[in-house]
Amino acid sequence: MAAKSERPGSTRPPLIVGVTGASGVVMACRAIEVLGELSIPMHITYTPACRQVWPDEIGHPFNDDLADWKRRFGARVFNSEDFRAPMSSGSFLTAGMLVIPCSMRTVSAIAQGLSSNLLERAADVVIKEGRPLVLVPREAPLSAIHLENMLKLARLGVRIVPPMPQFYLRPQTADEIVDRMVRRCLAVLGVEEALPPEMRWRGDE
Repeated sequence: MAAKSERPGSTRPPLIVGVTGASGVVMACRAIEVLGELSIPMHITYTPACRQVWPDEIGHPFNDDLADWKRRFGARVFNSEDFRAPMSSGSFLTAGMLVIPCSMRTVSAIAQGLSSNLLERAADVVIKEGRPLVLVPREAPLSAIHLENMLKLARLGVRIVPPMPQFYLRPQTADEIVDRMVRRCLAVLGVEEALPPEMRWRGDE
């Protein structure tokens, strides 16, 4: 039986959103907003470093947004030490996982099959169950170690989607750049409705 979402009237399995302490947490914030606007159920987890970076980049405490996501979208949020969370078991059905932004430490841990926190365990479960996993790595420049870890994951079917601005769409603001990068990541994960028609290349029609 498919896992029921927390939102009334939906039986769609939840998507897992993992947030690390890499720079770029604004992308996580926008991804959660887009999923909420599309009424897609979410289970959210995060690393301790995320809580440190969040106020520096967003301007207010992480807990403020957690409360807002729960209230507006019915999202379920699990801390990094909660290994009793549903996402820690493969028997709990999910629609896949997005890690945004994804630090190189987390890339390394996932590539090595480590499960030192709930985010890493959830990613390990998604891989072993053959479900979609999208990582949005945030680092520059990338060392050979970083590239080798990502190549290892890509060979396992993990989708590596760096946050590349789509300049051909002529974005006018930073918020527009973030929104479009996030929507592209969600489409790769399988949330096709996140990508509006104007963001799709049509060639010479």
